[in-house]
Amino acid sequence: MRIALTGASGFVGNQLMRKLEGFEVNVVGRSKPSNLRDEYFFKGDFASNCNLYDALRYVDVVIHCAARVHLMVETSTEPLIAYRRVNTEGTINFAKQAAVAGVKRFIFISTIKVNGEETSLDTPFTAADRRLPQDPYGVSKSEAEQQLLNLSSKTGMEVVIIRPPLIYGPGVQANFASLMNLISRDIPLPFACFNMNKRSMVSIYNLVDLIFKCIDHPKATNEVFLVSDDEDLSTIEIIKRLCKACGKNAFMLPVPVGLFQFAGLVTGKSREVKRLTNSLHVDISKTKELLGWIPPMSVDEGFKRTADAFFESKREK
Repeated sequence: MRIALTGASGFVGNQLMRKLEGFEVNVVGRSKPSNLRDEYFFKGDFASNCNLYDALRYVDVVIHCAARVHLMVETSTEPLIAYRRVNTEGTINFAKQAAVAGVKRFIFISTIKVNGEETSLDTPFTAADRRLPQDPYGVSKSEAEQQLLNLSSKTGMEVVIIRPPLIYGPGVQANFASLMNLISRDIPLPFACFNMNKRSMVSIYNLVDLIFKCIDHPKATNEVFLVSDDEDLSTIEIIKRLCKACGKNAFMLPVPVGLFQFAGLVTGKSREVKRLTNSLHVDISKTKELLGWIPPMSVDEGFKRTADAFFESKREK
């Protein structure tokens, strides 16, 4: 079986490359991974309508991880246009070429942001929920999903959509890395009151395992799957278990949540505060039942591997 992979140099794609060692893999992207032979690399930029047909010849399955990722600090003056150019238009251009080339299955790594930004404490997102994206990144991914499914109905190319929540693992950046940096200082943390929410996450290992499962599973055809570690945690539970993984004390100060919310309003950081206080959890029962898939790695093991890599990188600096 021959696979075409995009985003191979990214957080998900890099780990996926290791999982695909037994396959013939064509890599499509702007830069060649250092350990990849030249004949398996095809230069392409999804921000332009480039011709990638050569990369798709004789390919059975495409795994499309490349994207303009969600940015904490947006730099574009027209973010929706920038996201659509890569995540919607670039994806559909690539998928149309894949269908013409005879690709059997197109696996699209989307985002839980297609569902929305938060859930209630008792009602998780499901794969059957109506799409309600709230930001340009989520909108661009949602539009790509809809157009991919339409393309499938016209061409017969199978489509599989996977919507991960926060992905963590060795080399993770952004808020998760900032939190580990805080924990590593061994100082009291002001999160003791953050215990009335539920957050879903997925380790890079569990996500890659599900992607691998979807390569040839017959029941994955034209389905949308949510994914997580199958253990939803409050913010304080996440921090305590990260502290344990880091070998640090979990001493917390009981700063009221309302004080954080007020500070968020004053500083323009309300979105960041919401990610700490609100719920966003997912129901993966469809994924487990339809595919017979169980996350192979526990949260604690995923945290431990992430923490070990974090401290190793600090020692190397």
